[in-house]
Amino acid sequence: MTAIVDYRAGNLTSVRLAFEAIGAPAQVTADPAAIRAADRILFPGVGAAGSAMANLAASGLAPVLRERVEAGVPFLGICLGTQILFERSEEDGGTPCLGLLRGEAKRFVARTHAEKIPQMGWNQAKIVRPHPLLDGIADGSDFYFVHSYYPAPADPADVVCTTEYCGVAFASMVGRGNLAATQFHPEKSGPVGLRLLENFARWDGR
Repeated sequence: MTAIVDYRAGNLTSVRLAFEAIGAPAQVTADPAAIRAADRILFPGVGAAGSAMANLAASGLAPVLRERVEAGVPFLGICLGTQILFERSEEDGGTPCLGLLRGEAKRFVARTHAEKIPQMGWNQAKIVRPHPLLDGIADGSDFYFVHSYYPAPADPADVVCTTEYCGVAFASMVGRGNLAATQFHPEKSGPVGLRLLENFARWDGR
């Protein structure tokens, strides 16, 4: 069973429906006991870093997530749920985050009127290194993005995929041990995104 963490940060229904589409059991929950009992944890998110971290603090879920990652449970972050895995975000005047990965989330700076922020739409993910969640996914595959901020890992070894926008080759997928995270939305990325979620539903975290 995959626990889809409900921390009042959006896109829970689309993630749940994606798991239904691939026939993998998943439960949307904010219950710490259910999250501790889950075989895998998916940490989605749409919204702002400040409110997301406030919701995690109010619900008491932050220490539970840290505990399960440290215990080796397979863990996947998506979009905002990726950004707040880092130490801080530039959003909301600077927001301290979970610190599960070293680095920060930085805001795009448009260079021309043609570069729109947030980035909304399809873009290529270039594979920097192999990862079990990318099994059967071609280098340069298109995924769907909606974001104004992007992950900037402190350790280049955490970068799995890169994508270019606003002149920045940013980390569109990161991974360290049993923790993986995507800036793009696999649940909104058609067959290639469903393949990534299928891989996650089978992943043992190694």
